[in-house]
Amino acid sequence: MKRRVVITGMGVVTSLSDKVDDLWTRVLAGESGIHEIRLFDVSDFKVRIGGDIYDWSPTEYIEQRELKRLDRFTQFALVAAQDAVTDSGIDFSKEDPFRCGVILGSGIGGLMTIEEQLIKLVSKGPDRVSPLTIPKLMLNAAGGNISIRFGIRGPNYTVATACASATNGMGDAFKAIQYGDAEVMVTGGSEAAMTRMGLSAFQNMRALSERVEAPKQASRPFDSDRDGFVFSEGAGILIFEELEHAKARGAKIYAEVLGFGTSGDAGHITQPDEQGTGAARAMSMALADAQLAPNRIDYINAHGTSTPLGDQAETQAVKVVFGDHAYQVSISSTKSQLGHSLGASGGIELVLSVKAMKHSIVPPTINLETPDPACDLDYTPNVPKDRTINYAMSNSFGFGGHNASIVVGKFE
Repeated sequence: MKRRVVITGMGVVTSLSDKVDDLWTRVLAGESGIHEIRLFDVSDFKVRIGGDIYDWSPTEYIEQRELKRLDRFTQFALVAAQDAVTDSGIDFSKEDPFRCGVILGSGIGGLMTIEEQLIKLVSKGPDRVSPLTIPKLMLNAAGGNISIRFGIRGPNYTVATACASATNGMGDAFKAIQYGDAEVMVTGGSEAAMTRMGLSAFQNMRALSERVEAPKQASRPFDSDRDGFVFSEGAGILIFEELEHAKARGAKIYAEVLGFGTSGDAGHITQPDEQGTGAARAMSMALADAQLAPNRIDYINAHGTSTPLGDQAETQAVKVVFGDHAYQVSISSTKSQLGHSLGASGGIELVLSVKAMKHSIVPPTINLETPDPACDLDYTPNVPKDRTINYAMSNSFGFGGHNASIVVGKFE
């Protein structure tokens, strides 16, 4: 018999806030974390806007000497994980370390380290490349460092499925507990690919919005005038826990994790299947895993990146899966406010989905002023909406044709 899995802690680092409750308040207020990039000089770029966390310092959590050994994406993950652990009230020193694990997602990992060390290699020669390069840039560095900090010795790996990474990682963490491999999992995603190389690459493949004169209006999922996603960074980390284990220690429970589904498009390396076939398959699998009929879902936190093809494909997929109920379910894209943090986005968006369910409020999709006729569902334009949310779904779709959906339910 499958064991029940609940969420007992949450932590975030985003361009809008690095505290969960403050982030939720700002999201409901329709605020945007998008601005002209300040993390580095963008004067020679065509795209100069994004969700860089330029004013963030982790020194309250990480000692200065340790910071030099950690890429920025690992720093994000450690800070969000510490907040999630504190929020959950769990003391890992009192747990069986082999029954606790870490499964994270990251699409790119330590790109900042790669860029910095490549510059050293070219300008100063091979002897000047840091011996810490590999331990900093590797995709599993965040998960490894979290396990070291908390003494966690159970399942530990990192999933890389581009923008679906965090949701795939959370799905694996869910299964690890459900099938008895662990009692507690630290899971979610982290990304810090906001570098000159990262921005150049996305800009030159014409994936990004060029609405540089109005940064806060640039991310506009499902709007007719959308012209690409807005590059961002951050982390979203959650504590998944077996229900009886959580109850035994008197933990507060935010929500229950009910189902997970994943699939591949087997089509184009960057463009989604226009019919949304793979996305629909992931959603259907998540519903089947949760043993829920489609009409039980009240809210979908859409992948909704603000790309012309992606938003239409997701709309089509929702219609395929939900039928007539597609027009009754509330949908929103919080990327309209936070931008797209790639492999971290699924973790952040599950946190917001849980908050929406807890408070019975659907967060808005801001900047939705001229709806795309092909995107004709209820995307909660511009203002939040009161609605009882018993079951919510969060979608993540990535380059490579990766699709992942996760379903959570209100815990009574």
